[in-house]
Amino acid sequence: MNLVTINIDSIRIGQPLPFTLRGEDGTLLAHKGFVVATRESLKVASGGRNQLYIDVDESEGFRRAYVGKLYDLVREDRALGMIADAQISSKDLDANRTEGDEDIADWLGLQVQANTMLRDINAESFQAKLAKLQRQLTRHLQGNPDGTLFALIHLSASEVRLYSATHAMLVSVMCSLAAREVLKWPTELEATVGSAALTMNIGMTELQDRLAMQKEAPSPTQRRQIEQHAAASVSALQKRGIAQINWLEAVAHHHDKTPGALDSRPEGLRMARLIQRADMFAARLAPRASRVPEPPAAAMQACYFDENHQIDAAGAALIKTVGIYSPGSLVRLTTNEIAVVTQRGANTTTPKVAVLINRNGMPTGELIVRDTSQREYKIVASVPHREVKVQINLDRLLPLTKVAASDRPWT
Repeated sequence: MNLVTINIDSIRIGQPLPFTLRGEDGTLLAHKGFVVATRESLKVASGGRNQLYIDVDESEGFRRAYVGKLYDLVREDRALGMIADAQISSKDLDANRTEGDEDIADWLGLQVQANTMLRDINAESFQAKLAKLQRQLTRHLQGNPDGTLFALIHLSASEVRLYSATHAMLVSVMCSLAAREVLKWPTELEATVGSAALTMNIGMTELQDRLAMQKEAPSPTQRRQIEQHAAASVSALQKRGIAQINWLEAVAHHHDKTPGALDSRPEGLRMARLIQRADMFAARLAPRASRVPEPPAAAMQACYFDENHQIDAAGAALIKTVGIYSPGSLVRLTTNEIAVVTQRGANTTTPKVAVLINRNGMPTGELIVRDTSQREYKIVASVPHREVKVQINLDRLLPLTKVAASDRPWT
Protein backbone atom coordinates (compact mmCIF):
# COMPACT_ATOMS: atom_id res chain seq x y z
CA MET A 1 0.00 0.00 0.00
CA ASN A 2 0.99 3.61 -0.58
CA LEU A 3 -0.92 5.44 2.17
CA VAL A 4 -1.32 9.22 2.28
CA THR A 5 -3.23 11.34 4.77
CA ILE A 6 -6.48 13.20 4.25
CA ASN A 7 -7.94 15.64 6.76
CA ILE A 8 -11.37 14.48 7.91
CA ASP A 9 -12.72 18.04 7.74
CA SER A 10 -12.43 17.83 3.95
CA ILE A 11 -14.66 14.73 3.68
CA ARG A 12 -18.22 15.51 2.65
CA ILE A 13 -20.87 14.35 5.09
CA GLY A 14 -23.99 12.70 3.67
CA GLN A 15 -22.42 11.98 0.27
CA PRO A 16 -20.81 8.79 -1.13
CA LEU A 17 -17.07 8.56 -0.49
CA PRO A 18 -15.04 8.97 -3.72
CA PHE A 19 -12.33 6.69 -2.26
CA THR A 20 -11.77 3.93 0.30
CA LEU A 21 -10.86 5.18 3.78
CA ARG A 22 -8.21 3.35 5.78
CA GLY A 23 -6.55 3.57 9.16
CA GLU A 24 -2.88 4.36 9.77
CA ASP A 25 -1.98 0.66 9.46
CA GLY A 26 -4.03 0.22 6.28
CA THR A 27 -7.08 -1.25 8.02
CA LEU A 28 -10.24 -0.84 5.94
CA LEU A 29 -12.60 1.64 7.60
CA ALA A 30 -15.09 2.52 4.84
CA HIS A 31 -15.46 1.37 1.24
CA LYS A 32 -15.64 3.75 -1.69
CA GLY A 33 -19.28 4.81 -2.06
CA PHE A 34 -20.07 4.55 1.65
CA VAL A 35 -22.13 7.49 2.93
CA VAL A 36 -20.65 9.07 6.07
CA ALA A 37 -23.47 10.13 8.39
CA THR A 38 -21.68 12.36 10.90
CA ARG A 39 -18.38 14.15 11.41
CA GLU A 40 -18.17 12.60 14.89
CA SER A 41 -18.03 9.09 13.44
CA LEU A 42 -14.98 10.10 11.39
CA LYS A 43 -13.28 11.51 14.46
CA VAL A 44 -13.87 8.27 16.32
CA ALA A 45 -12.49 6.27 13.37
CA SER A 46 -9.39 8.45 13.28
CA GLY A 47 -8.68 7.86 16.96
CA GLY A 48 -8.95 11.56 17.63
CA ARG A 49 -6.09 12.46 15.26
CA ASN A 50 -8.38 14.30 12.81
CA GLN A 51 -6.93 12.48 9.80
CA LEU A 52 -7.50 9.25 7.91
CA TYR A 53 -5.67 7.54 5.06
CA ILE A 54 -6.13 6.78 1.38
CA ASP A 55 -4.23 4.14 -0.57
CA VAL A 56 -2.89 6.02 -3.62
CA ASP A 57 -2.71 2.74 -5.55
CA GLU A 58 -6.51 2.33 -5.17
CA SER A 59 -7.53 5.82 -6.22
CA GLU A 60 -7.01 6.98 -9.79
CA GLY A 61 -8.78 10.24 -9.01
CA PHE A 62 -6.47 10.90 -6.09
CA ARG A 63 -3.40 10.55 -8.26
CA ARG A 64 -4.70 12.96 -10.89
CA ALA A 65 -5.78 15.46 -8.24
CA TYR A 66 -2.51 15.15 -6.35
CA VAL A 67 -0.47 15.90 -9.47
CA GLY A 68 -2.65 18.91 -10.21
CA LYS A 69 -2.34 20.29 -6.70
CA LEU A 70 1.45 19.83 -6.62
CA TYR A 71 1.66 21.60 -9.97
CA ASP A 72 -0.36 24.52 -8.61
CA LEU A 73 1.84 24.80 -5.51
CA VAL A 74 5.02 24.82 -7.57
CA ARG A 75 3.56 27.42 -9.95
CA GLU A 76 2.59 29.62 -7.01
CA ASP A 77 6.17 29.43 -5.70
CA ARG A 78 5.09 27.92 -2.39
CA ALA A 79 7.61 26.75 0.20
CA LEU A 80 9.16 23.32 -0.36
CA GLY A 81 7.76 22.03 2.92
CA MET A 82 4.23 22.99 1.91
CA ILE A 83 4.62 21.19 -1.40
CA ALA A 84 5.93 18.06 0.29
CA ASP A 85 3.04 18.07 2.80
CA ALA A 86 0.28 18.77 0.26
CA GLN A 87 -2.99 17.05 1.07
CA ILE A 88 -6.01 16.46 -1.13
CA SER A 89 -9.63 17.07 -0.20
CA SER A 90 -12.64 15.26 -1.62
CA LYS A 91 -13.45 18.49 -3.48
CA ASP A 92 -10.09 18.24 -5.25
CA LEU A 93 -10.85 14.63 -6.12
CA ASP A 94 -14.30 15.33 -7.49
CA ALA A 95 -12.99 18.19 -9.63
CA ASN A 96 -10.28 16.06 -11.21
CA ARG A 97 -11.96 12.68 -11.63
CA THR A 98 -12.49 11.34 -15.13
CA GLU A 99 -13.69 7.97 -16.35
CA GLY A 100 -11.49 5.40 -18.01
CA ASP A 101 -8.19 6.86 -16.80
CA GLU A 102 -6.61 3.78 -15.21
CA ASP A 103 -3.44 3.85 -17.28
CA ILE A 104 -3.18 7.64 -17.19
CA ALA A 105 -3.56 7.55 -13.42
CA ASP A 106 -0.86 4.90 -13.12
CA TRP A 107 1.65 7.13 -14.87
CA LEU A 108 0.47 10.17 -12.95
CA GLY A 109 1.04 8.13 -9.83
CA LEU A 110 4.61 7.43 -10.91
CA GLN A 111 5.09 11.14 -11.53
CA VAL A 112 4.00 11.79 -7.95
CA GLN A 113 6.32 9.09 -6.61
CA ALA A 114 9.29 10.45 -8.56
CA ASN A 115 8.55 14.01 -7.44
CA THR A 116 8.31 12.94 -3.79
CA MET A 117 11.53 10.94 -4.03
CA LEU A 118 13.50 13.81 -5.57
CA ARG A 119 12.40 16.17 -2.79
CA ASP A 120 13.05 13.74 0.10
CA ILE A 121 16.10 14.77 2.14
CA ASN A 122 16.00 11.82 4.57
CA ALA A 123 18.59 9.22 3.53
CA GLU A 124 16.63 6.14 4.59
CA SER A 125 13.28 7.09 3.12
CA PHE A 126 14.90 8.54 -0.01
CA GLN A 127 16.70 5.30 -0.79
CA ALA A 128 13.54 3.28 -0.16
CA LYS A 129 11.49 5.50 -2.47
CA LEU A 130 14.14 5.42 -5.18
CA ALA A 131 14.38 1.62 -5.02
CA LYS A 132 10.58 1.29 -5.21
CA LEU A 133 10.32 3.63 -8.18
CA GLN A 134 13.11 1.89 -10.04
CA ARG A 135 11.52 -1.52 -9.43
CA GLN A 136 8.27 -0.24 -10.92
CA LEU A 137 9.95 1.29 -13.95
CA THR A 138 11.94 -1.90 -14.51
CA ARG A 139 8.77 -3.97 -14.32
CA HIS A 140 7.09 -1.73 -16.89
CA LEU A 141 10.14 -1.85 -19.17
CA GLN A 142 10.35 -5.62 -19.04
CA GLY A 143 6.62 -6.14 -19.51
CA ASN A 144 5.90 -3.46 -22.10
CA PRO A 145 8.86 -1.31 -23.18
CA ASP A 146 6.92 0.37 -25.99
CA GLY A 147 4.09 1.26 -23.61
CA THR A 148 6.57 2.72 -21.13
CA LEU A 149 8.16 4.91 -23.80
CA PHE A 150 4.72 5.84 -25.14
CA ALA A 151 3.43 7.07 -21.78
CA LEU A 152 6.54 9.02 -20.78
CA ILE A 153 7.14 10.61 -24.19
CA HIS A 154 3.48 11.60 -24.38
CA LEU A 155 3.58 13.16 -20.91
CA SER A 156 6.89 14.89 -21.62
CA ALA A 157 5.71 16.35 -24.91
CA SER A 158 2.25 17.43 -23.84
CA GLU A 159 2.47 19.03 -20.38
CA VAL A 160 4.75 20.86 -17.95
CA ARG A 161 3.39 19.40 -14.72
CA LEU A 162 6.12 17.99 -12.46
CA TYR A 163 8.64 18.44 -15.24
CA SER A 164 11.67 17.32 -13.24
CA ALA A 165 10.07 14.00 -12.25
CA THR A 166 8.82 13.17 -15.76
CA HIS A 167 12.11 14.19 -17.36
CA ALA A 168 14.09 12.01 -14.95
CA MET A 169 11.92 8.96 -15.62
CA LEU A 170 12.10 9.36 -19.39
CA VAL A 171 15.90 9.72 -19.42
CA SER A 172 16.19 6.76 -17.06
CA VAL A 173 14.10 4.37 -19.15
CA MET A 174 15.81 5.44 -22.38
CA CYS A 175 19.25 4.80 -20.88
CA SER A 176 18.17 1.51 -19.32
CA LEU A 177 16.72 0.25 -22.61
CA ALA A 178 19.77 1.30 -24.61
CA ALA A 179 22.07 -0.33 -22.07
CA ARG A 180 20.11 -3.58 -22.26
CA GLU A 181 19.02 -3.87 -25.88
CA VAL A 182 21.83 -2.24 -27.86
CA LEU A 183 24.94 -1.71 -25.75
CA LYS A 184 24.53 -5.07 -23.96
CA TRP A 185 25.83 -3.71 -20.67
CA PRO A 186 25.81 -6.00 -17.61
CA THR A 187 22.62 -5.95 -15.54
CA GLU A 188 24.37 -4.15 -12.67
CA LEU A 189 25.55 -1.36 -14.96
CA GLU A 190 22.10 -1.06 -16.51
CA ALA A 191 20.59 -0.61 -13.04
CA THR A 192 23.21 1.97 -12.08
CA VAL A 193 22.72 4.10 -15.18
CA GLY A 194 18.97 4.03 -14.50
CA SER A 195 19.54 5.26 -10.94
CA ALA A 196 22.01 7.93 -12.04
CA ALA A 197 19.57 9.22 -14.67
CA LEU A 198 16.72 9.37 -12.16
CA THR A 199 18.84 11.47 -9.78
CA MET A 200 21.02 13.51 -12.15
CA ASN A 201 19.14 16.76 -11.40
CA ILE A 202 18.26 16.19 -7.75
CA GLY A 203 20.31 19.25 -6.86
CA MET A 204 17.91 21.51 -8.79
CA THR A 205 14.54 19.74 -8.71
CA GLU A 206 12.60 22.73 -7.40
CA LEU A 207 14.34 25.14 -9.78
CA GLN A 208 13.81 22.83 -12.75
CA ASP A 209 10.06 22.66 -12.10
CA ARG A 210 9.90 26.43 -11.76
CA LEU A 211 11.87 27.07 -14.95
CA ALA A 212 9.48 24.88 -16.94
CA MET A 213 6.67 27.31 -16.08
CA GLN A 214 8.70 30.53 -16.11
CA LYS A 215 8.12 32.74 -19.15
CA GLU A 216 11.12 35.00 -18.66
CA ALA A 217 14.76 33.98 -19.20
CA PRO A 218 16.64 32.52 -16.20
CA SER A 219 17.99 35.15 -13.83
CA PRO A 220 21.75 35.37 -13.13
CA THR A 221 21.21 33.50 -9.86
CA GLN A 222 19.24 30.78 -11.62
CA ARG A 223 21.92 30.47 -14.29
CA ARG A 224 24.54 29.92 -11.62
CA GLN A 225 22.38 27.19 -10.09
CA ILE A 226 21.98 25.55 -13.48
CA GLU A 227 25.72 25.65 -14.13
CA GLN A 228 26.49 24.17 -10.71
CA HIS A 229 23.67 21.63 -10.51
CA ALA A 230 25.74 18.55 -11.37
CA ALA A 231 28.04 19.13 -8.40
CA ALA A 232 25.03 20.06 -6.26
CA SER A 233 23.35 16.79 -7.25
CA VAL A 234 26.42 14.77 -6.25
CA SER A 235 26.47 16.53 -2.87
CA ALA A 236 22.73 15.94 -2.40
CA LEU A 237 23.13 12.23 -3.17
CA GLN A 238 26.03 11.86 -0.76
CA LYS A 239 23.94 13.48 1.98
CA ARG A 240 21.24 10.91 1.21
CA GLY A 241 23.68 8.05 1.70
CA ILE A 242 24.67 7.29 -1.90
CA ALA A 243 28.35 6.31 -2.07
CA GLN A 244 28.60 4.24 -5.29
CA ILE A 245 31.48 5.76 -7.24
CA ASN A 246 30.16 5.02 -10.76
CA TRP A 247 26.77 6.48 -9.90
CA LEU A 248 28.23 9.68 -8.49
CA GLU A 249 30.71 10.02 -11.36
CA ALA A 250 27.91 9.65 -13.92
CA VAL A 251 25.88 12.38 -12.21
CA ALA A 252 28.91 14.65 -11.83
CA HIS A 253 29.72 14.48 -15.55
CA HIS A 254 26.28 14.13 -17.14
CA HIS A 255 26.60 17.57 -18.77
CA ASP A 256 30.15 17.12 -20.04
CA LYS A 257 30.52 17.71 -23.78
CA THR A 258 33.11 15.07 -24.58
CA PRO A 259 32.83 13.50 -28.04
CA GLY A 260 34.63 10.29 -28.87
CA ALA A 261 34.41 6.54 -28.49
CA LEU A 262 32.12 5.18 -25.78
CA ASP A 263 33.66 1.81 -24.95
CA SER A 264 37.09 3.22 -24.12
CA ARG A 265 35.74 5.38 -21.27
CA PRO A 266 35.61 4.33 -17.62
CA GLU A 267 32.18 3.02 -16.60
CA GLY A 268 31.12 6.22 -14.83
CA LEU A 269 31.98 8.42 -17.80
CA ARG A 270 30.42 5.92 -20.20
CA MET A 271 27.14 6.20 -18.30
CA ALA A 272 27.51 9.99 -18.14
CA ARG A 273 27.73 10.23 -21.93
CA LEU A 274 24.66 8.07 -22.44
CA ILE A 275 22.73 10.18 -19.92
CA GLN A 276 23.94 13.40 -21.58
CA ARG A 277 22.56 12.32 -24.95
CA ALA A 278 19.23 11.11 -23.54
CA ASP A 279 18.97 14.26 -21.41
CA MET A 280 19.40 16.37 -24.55
CA PHE A 281 16.63 14.49 -26.33
CA ALA A 282 14.18 14.71 -23.43
CA ALA A 283 14.86 18.41 -22.83
CA ARG A 284 14.23 19.29 -26.48
CA LEU A 285 11.04 17.25 -26.43
CA ALA A 286 9.46 18.96 -23.43
CA PRO A 287 7.40 22.15 -23.65
CA ARG A 288 8.18 25.20 -21.54
CA ALA A 289 6.14 28.28 -20.77
CA SER A 290 8.83 30.19 -22.66
CA ARG A 291 9.10 28.02 -25.79
CA VAL A 292 7.49 25.28 -27.81
CA PRO A 293 8.98 21.76 -27.88
CA GLU A 294 10.65 20.10 -30.82
CA PRO A 295 9.04 17.07 -32.48
CA PRO A 296 10.53 13.80 -31.14
CA ALA A 297 12.15 12.98 -34.49
CA ALA A 298 13.98 16.32 -34.55
CA ALA A 299 14.98 15.97 -30.90
CA MET A 300 16.32 12.49 -31.50
CA GLN A 301 18.29 13.48 -34.60
CA ALA A 302 19.92 16.32 -32.63
CA CYS A 303 21.49 13.82 -30.23
CA TYR A 304 22.72 11.59 -33.08
CA PHE A 305 25.69 13.83 -33.95
CA ASP A 306 28.34 14.84 -31.46
CA GLU A 307 30.02 18.20 -30.85
CA ASN A 308 32.31 17.57 -33.85
CA HIS A 309 29.35 16.76 -36.13
CA GLN A 310 30.29 13.08 -36.15
CA ILE A 311 27.99 10.18 -35.35
CA ASP A 312 27.87 9.84 -31.58
CA ALA A 313 28.04 6.28 -30.25
CA ALA A 314 25.70 6.94 -27.33
CA GLY A 315 23.28 8.92 -29.46
CA ALA A 316 23.25 6.22 -32.11
CA ALA A 317 22.52 3.59 -29.45
CA LEU A 318 19.56 5.62 -28.21
CA ILE A 319 18.15 6.07 -31.71
CA LYS A 320 18.51 2.37 -32.44
CA THR A 321 16.71 1.67 -29.18
CA VAL A 322 13.89 4.20 -29.36
CA GLY A 323 13.61 4.87 -33.08
CA ILE A 324 13.57 8.07 -35.09
CA TYR A 325 9.81 8.03 -34.59
CA SER A 326 9.49 6.89 -31.00
CA PRO A 327 6.37 5.54 -29.29
CA GLY A 328 4.17 8.41 -28.17
CA SER A 329 5.22 10.74 -31.00
CA LEU A 330 2.90 12.01 -33.75
CA VAL A 331 3.48 11.58 -37.47
CA ARG A 332 1.89 12.31 -40.84
CA LEU A 333 1.53 9.47 -43.35
CA THR A 334 1.57 9.51 -47.14
CA THR A 335 -2.21 9.08 -46.88
CA ASN A 336 -2.30 12.51 -45.16
CA GLU A 337 -3.54 10.80 -42.00
CA ILE A 338 -2.10 11.88 -38.63
CA ALA A 339 -1.18 9.00 -36.35
CA VAL A 340 0.49 8.29 -33.03
CA VAL A 341 3.38 5.83 -32.89
CA THR A 342 2.47 2.81 -30.77
CA GLN A 343 5.27 0.30 -31.40
CA ARG A 344 8.85 0.38 -32.58
CA GLY A 345 9.31 -1.29 -35.96
CA ALA A 346 11.81 -3.44 -37.80
CA ASN A 347 14.02 -0.37 -38.17
CA THR A 348 14.14 3.12 -36.72
CA THR A 349 11.85 4.70 -39.34
CA THR A 350 9.07 2.11 -39.75
CA PRO A 351 7.04 1.90 -36.52
CA LYS A 352 3.47 0.71 -36.04
CA VAL A 353 1.02 3.60 -35.65
CA ALA A 354 -2.62 4.26 -34.81
CA VAL A 355 -4.49 6.84 -36.88
CA LEU A 356 -6.00 9.69 -34.85
CA ILE A 357 -7.09 12.03 -37.69
CA ASN A 358 -8.19 10.78 -41.09
CA ARG A 359 -7.20 12.19 -44.48
CA ASN A 360 -10.15 14.58 -44.33
CA GLY A 361 -8.90 16.15 -41.13
CA MET A 362 -11.54 14.52 -38.91
CA PRO A 363 -10.87 12.50 -35.72
CA THR A 364 -11.30 8.78 -36.22
CA GLY A 365 -14.01 7.00 -34.26
CA GLU A 366 -12.25 3.64 -34.22
CA LEU A 367 -8.48 3.35 -33.95
CA ILE A 368 -6.95 2.26 -37.26
CA VAL A 369 -3.56 0.55 -36.99
CA ARG A 370 -1.04 1.12 -39.80
CA ASP A 371 2.30 -0.54 -40.49
CA THR A 372 4.54 2.22 -41.83
CA SER A 373 6.94 -0.27 -43.40
CA GLN A 374 4.29 -0.59 -46.13
CA ARG A 375 4.79 1.91 -48.95
CA GLU A 376 1.23 3.21 -48.90
CA TYR A 377 1.53 4.16 -45.21
CA LYS A 378 5.04 5.57 -45.15
CA ILE A 379 5.80 8.37 -42.68
CA VAL A 380 6.46 11.69 -44.38
CA ALA A 381 6.91 14.02 -41.38
CA SER A 382 6.80 14.43 -37.62
CA VAL A 383 3.87 16.41 -36.24
CA PRO A 384 4.21 18.59 -33.10
CA HIS A 385 1.80 17.70 -30.30
CA ARG A 386 0.56 21.30 -30.14
CA GLU A 387 -0.80 21.04 -33.70
CA VAL A 388 -3.06 18.08 -32.91
CA LYS A 389 -6.14 18.89 -30.89
CA VAL A 390 -7.30 15.28 -30.46
CA GLN A 391 -7.11 14.07 -26.86
CA ILE A 392 -4.62 11.21 -26.41
CA ASN A 393 -6.36 8.60 -24.25
CA LEU A 394 -3.66 6.41 -22.73
CA ASP A 395 -6.22 3.93 -21.44
CA ARG A 396 -7.35 3.36 -25.01
CA LEU A 397 -3.97 3.43 -26.72
CA LEU A 398 -1.62 1.63 -24.34
CA PRO A 399 -3.03 -1.84 -25.20
CA LEU A 400 -1.86 -1.23 -28.79
CA THR A 401 1.73 -0.86 -27.59
CA LYS A 402 2.02 -4.42 -26.32
CA VAL A 403 3.94 -6.86 -28.44
CA ALA A 404 5.11 -10.40 -27.76
CA ALA A 405 8.79 -10.65 -26.88
CA SER A 406 9.32 -13.14 -29.71
CA ASP A 407 8.02 -10.54 -32.18
CA ARG A 408 10.39 -7.75 -31.13
CA PRO A 409 12.79 -7.18 -34.03
CA TRP A 410 15.08 -4.97 -31.94
CA THR A 411 16.10 -7.70 -29.44
